Amino acid sequence: MAERGSARGPGAVPIVGMVGAGQLARMTCQAAVSLGIGFRVLAGAADESAAQVCAGTFLGDYRFAGDLRAFAAGCDVLTFDHEHVPAAALRELEEAGITVRPGSAALRHAQDKRVMRERLAALGVPCPPFAPVSSLGEVTAFAAEHGWPVVLKAVTGGYDGKGVWICAGPAAAADVLSHGIELIVEEHVALERELAVVVARSPSGQGAVYPVVETVQRDGICREVLAPAPGLAPGSAAAAQRLGLRLAAELGVVGVLAVELFQTAAGLLVNELAMRPHNSGHWTIEGARTSQFEQHLRAVLDLPLGAPALAAPHAVMVNVLGGEDPDIYPRLLHVLAGDPGVRVHLYGKPVRPGRKVGHVTVLGAGISALRDRARRAASYLSSGTEHG
Repeated sequence: MAERGSARGPGAVPIVGMVGAGQLARMTCQAAVSLGIGFRVLAGAADESAAQVCAGTFLGDYRFAGDLRAFAAGCDVLTFDHEHVPAAALRELEEAGITVRPGSAALRHAQDKRVMRERLAALGVPCPPFAPVSSLGEVTAFAAEHGWPVVLKAVTGGYDGKGVWICAGPAAAADVLSHGIELIVEEHVALERELAVVVARSPSGQGAVYPVVETVQRDGICREVLAPAPGLAPGSAAAAQRLGLRLAAELGVVGVLAVELFQTAAGLLVNELAMRPHNSGHWTIEGARTSQFEQHLRAVLDLPLGAPALAAPHAVMVNVLGGEDPDIYPRLLHVLAGDPGVRVHLYGKPVRPGRKVGHVTVLGAGISALRDRARRAASYLSSGTEHG
């Protein structure tokens, strides 16, 4: 366990505490070093991704209010690299005078899909048709109106495709319902592609918005991010950016907000919200004037926000997924020598097949060539073979 807060005298730099020690916290730690601010993480174990590199590591359990209070005592601002902290514990921290950003009222919309859908509907924000369900009869009644297949989603706890089931008919829906978890059902949208927009908002109300990106998903996992989204009409891009800024303000978000979108023939629909740095924004480390990680820190500290503009005509990010061979580091030599323009980020996580263990980013002109380079680099790191 690192030291737990020292006497804070005049001129002391602020300390941001991030609950969670995954790769998002690891990359936020790197941004904190550049800003010269204090940064700490609440980690469940000393070998977690951020705990490996962050001097201010506090070992504890984010589910326990006592551990959260002890961690927060050494921090000026508390923020998150995931949305799984119990809402009651967050409210308890706020009632004790601890600064939590985003606050519990805002974060609830990223923690509870039913609450999020109901609030967005009340705001008139386009979303897939949905309904809370607890019985097969309710699911089949929804399908009678909207058609099969339907999408069942766990109200809480889902991420990276977990907690989401596409059900072709009643038998599949009955199987999901047998788990006994709280669910909503949504229409299975005929989408053209998936998009995302990342925004940031400070307590003083300043906002910043990054270019809209295309996210390429497979098996519920983001595989690639293309910035800016190729072929997106300027009017649609501007509408998505305005929507992101509007949602940050309406929901009272402080920090980074990622809005995942479906592009359909009828327009844009909001799919999910994340109130933290997000996989769709990893490209910003090299590809934007200010990374999403630095922007999040600026926002939660109420510092002036940085420029979100592209640093090159295009940026492509491809996730590195674990393969059968866990020994990634020796393959780094080939990737760096073969394409010196590729930027590699490895997270220090144990390799498991399909697990996100890093990402690569390339910048330049010509989106097709950039995708090919990034795919080849990520593939070689994963498996030792280049598949463009």
